[in-house]
Amino acid sequence: MIDDRRAAILQAVVQQYIETSQPVSSSTIAGGVQASSATVRSEMAALEREGYLQQPHTSAGRVPTDMGYRFFVDHLDGPGRLGRTQQQNVREFFAKASGEIEQMLHETGRLLTNLTGAAAVVVGPTHETTTVRSAQIVSLSQRNALVVVVLSDGSVEKFLFDLTSDASETAIADASQQLSLHCNGRSLGSIESTHADAITTLALQAMQTGATTERGVYVGGASQLASAFEAVDTVRNVISILEQQYVVVTLIRDLLDRGVTVSIGGEHNLQPLAHCSLVVAPTLVDGEPQGSVAILGPTRMDYGQAMAAVSVVSKQLGERLGDN
Repeated sequence: MIDDRRAAILQAVVQQYIETSQPVSSSTIAGGVQASSATVRSEMAALEREGYLQQPHTSAGRVPTDMGYRFFVDHLDGPGRLGRTQQQNVREFFAKASGEIEQMLHETGRLLTNLTGAAAVVVGPTHETTTVRSAQIVSLSQRNALVVVVLSDGSVEKFLFDLTSDASETAIADASQQLSLHCNGRSLGSIESTHADAITTLALQAMQTGATTERGVYVGGASQLASAFEAVDTVRNVISILEQQYVVVTLIRDLLDRGVTVSIGGEHNLQPLAHCSLVVAPTLVDGEPQGSVAILGPTRMDYGQAMAAVSVVSKQLGERLGDN
């Protein structure tokens, strides 16, 4: 716990550093916190001893530590607000969004990057949270067939499978009808192939084998994020992690499971991202989580604006998925 004056000084240092990326001196913020430079200098030294600030060089001002950023974020009055133009851009994007869900999620990632200048991660609904709206078997040849599945979020999945013997159009039509009875209204992960004829069983097995847990993971904006760092090793490490989508998705899921919406620097226990912060939000459809959106940026990010962007986009995406 720190007193009100020290808290005001810490918040001023963080805000100034976010805006300028330069170490903050006592004289820079003295007027804003209504204290003399000597008083501010003494309080900044105390904040450094307590772990909220650090001094990069002996003659330099101070910069926030992860602990300092955490205090700043925890004392924000909720997410900030997007500018009027940004809000209009978000509304227009989702009003026009159409086509397959995969493309919409990809474009949503691009929207987030444009709003924040950070890398964006958009995770689509899993097969565990969507149900089959319709399923049909289409004959490609006497020995090849395709299962076309329309899911409750409007996406379409296709699964190719081989037949063990020649199949007539009538047999395919009968199997397709059976498939609907087995699948409609159920998630792909809960479908069983018991009490089904040979063709339907093959179709169900193809669906179970081909259905991945993470259906859509879209990562974009790596170049924008890289430009925020001067150290080549830091850039290399960050881009390397972004390329490992499984690691990023696991991190996002872990944060959401713990009820965390902002993870700063070393808090996510991933050394290559020690200089980055992650802002996440679940995508809710009818109150149920159906994926997530996140941005990854430097710890020196505008947290209020980042939280606003993630909050608004996740809400609009959830409503758009619900419309499907």
